[in-house]
Amino acid sequence: MPVIDQSTSRRNFLKYLAASPLLGAGGMAALAHESPSRFPDPMVWAPRDMGELIKSPKDAINVFDFEPVAYKNVPPAHFGYMASGIDDEVTLRANREAFNRLVLRPRRLVDVTKVDTSIELFGVKWDTPVIIAPTGGNRAFHDDGELAVARAAKARGHLQILSTSASTSVEDVTKARGMPIWFQLYASPSWDVAKALVTRAEAAGCPAVALTVDRVAGRNQETFYRLRKIDARTCSDCHGTTIQDRARTRPAYDGIDLSALKSMESSNLTWDFVRRLRDATRMKVVIKGILTAEDAKLCIENGVDAVIVSNHGGRGEDSGGATIDFLPEVVQAVGGQIPVLVDSGFRRGTDVLKALALGANGVCIGRAYLWGLGAFGQAGVERVLELVRAEFEAAMRQSGVRSIRELSPAFVRRV
Repeated sequence: MPVIDQSTSRRNFLKYLAASPLLGAGGMAALAHESPSRFPDPMVWAPRDMGELIKSPKDAINVFDFEPVAYKNVPPAHFGYMASGIDDEVTLRANREAFNRLVLRPRRLVDVTKVDTSIELFGVKWDTPVIIAPTGGNRAFHDDGELAVARAAKARGHLQILSTSASTSVEDVTKARGMPIWFQLYASPSWDVAKALVTRAEAAGCPAVALTVDRVAGRNQETFYRLRKIDARTCSDCHGTTIQDRARTRPAYDGIDLSALKSMESSNLTWDFVRRLRDATRMKVVIKGILTAEDAKLCIENGVDAVIVSNHGGRGEDSGGATIDFLPEVVQAVGGQIPVLVDSGFRRGTDVLKALALGANGVCIGRAYLWGLGAFGQAGVERVLELVRAEFEAAMRQSGVRSIRELSPAFVRRV
């Protein structure tokens, strides 16, 4: 039998994808010739016949089936913005590749007729550990945007975290969800702006604010820039050219004076800001973007209520580290004193199980539900959530796990 060169095989496959009518746009074909390929996540993970796109959410076999439909439906610049990592997109790929280095160690002869997938966060019980991660500007992917996501979260019983950059207000999303949601905070360089955002979220009933601390510099989103070139529309017609223009499409900023801001990046964040935030609100304070034991310990010292191990889905820095690799040291540093959540790269139920076994208290998903949103709106998001939960429950049973509380690092081995 001839030896198959995997690099050559993958390049040939990507050439085939780039030649398809769906992906024949300028700039995409060139990606197929690169080694290693920089083709956008997750095309290399789920080869399929690109000419046979699913026609409805129920036709989806896994979450990857939604991505090419979203690519077809969503304007190129909007899709590119969502799909991008930065620079060489090493971190974007690492977030997926790292799961392949972890294998599950199943236990046998355990009665798993019934499994308990519930978790508790800040005194609230959730039927699933899968959480809706904050993603900005959802109306760029479907007209119903965050409202469709909120209704799907309500239908399936998921905790939802809303982005500062949402294209729908926190009040309207809370109403659509039918119960309180968490609010993700981009602080900006101004305490006054941050305080106004936090005050509004608290007034809307949010029980927790998740401060993002890993967006402190600019970023080179190459996939976005390449796809923007083939978008027939003029971006400035909708988004304008200034910070103030962009804020007009983000309801969270309504009524807030942004005239003095020259940048929205929170490059001046320090632990003093964290303490100030903690003292300024009754909401639980969560820090999103923690990757090291050192910072995890500082979170404890500064009164933080929970952390999210995150590299912004590969959109913050191209350091090459996957969140699932950083998770154990953060869990160990926290020592059970506060909840540890994790995001970035989660697509499968087995991904979720591995993270929980390594000590996470919950897993946030982002791009996967955006594929469902861009493909079929609320119904697509619901089906994505359904698939991940079904895979997760099957993985629990196959591993001999009756309850999330039974999971431990003993169920995972690194190879």
